[in-house]
Amino acid sequence: MTVIAVDGPAASGKGTLARKLAQHYGFAYLDTGKLYRAVGLTVVKTGGDPTDRDDAVAAAKALDPTKLDDPELAGDEAASAASKVAAIGPVRAALKDFQIGFSEQVPGAVLDGRDIGTVICPGAPAKLFVTASVEVRAERRHKELLSRGEGSIYPRVLQDLKDRDARDTQRTDAPLRPADDAEVLDTSDLTIDEAFQNALEIVERQLAAET
Repeated sequence: MTVIAVDGPAASGKGTLARKLAQHYGFAYLDTGKLYRAVGLTVVKTGGDPTDRDDAVAAAKALDPTKLDDPELAGDEAASAASKVAAIGPVRAALKDFQIGFSEQVPGAVLDGRDIGTVICPGAPAKLFVTASVEVRAERRHKELLSRGEGSIYPRVLQDLKDRDARDTQRTDAPLRPADDAEVLDTSDLTIDEAFQNALEIVERQLAAET
């Protein structure tokens, strides 16, 4: 089995690239961010506080994987709650086994998230860290929300991403950072097709080095 780890901040393009890589290789794909979004949204919907350890851990332990296709998980409320519950160590621990189990599929799996290459699958033969400037990422997220018919104000989206970046990079448990052996791909000035070609070349080179 082969694991491709794709990490990076929100709206960097990591999800799009991970899905394309999974399709290219015929591998299973998991957006691990959906796990945290599902946990965060569950806490909010049950009247809890996403920053409360007990509320978040209870939701993580009761997570129903069949609900990962809930369209509400794509919304800003779920995204904001996700970055809050993800900062809680026991929540990450509760979801770790699920992610590791998913990565063991044959012939391979592509997982995207924030700690795949550093914590979940540190031995993955292919690791990408996808990034882009926060301004570019905010513009992408802003356009995505508008395309779905949701209200969006660019300055708010920008500040939200800055806040999420701060939570993700400054948390003590599994902070967002490139794995030591990951290749960084900046998509700020790339089209989707250009980014995918770059990603594919990096993965092919990394997999070849393993053989």
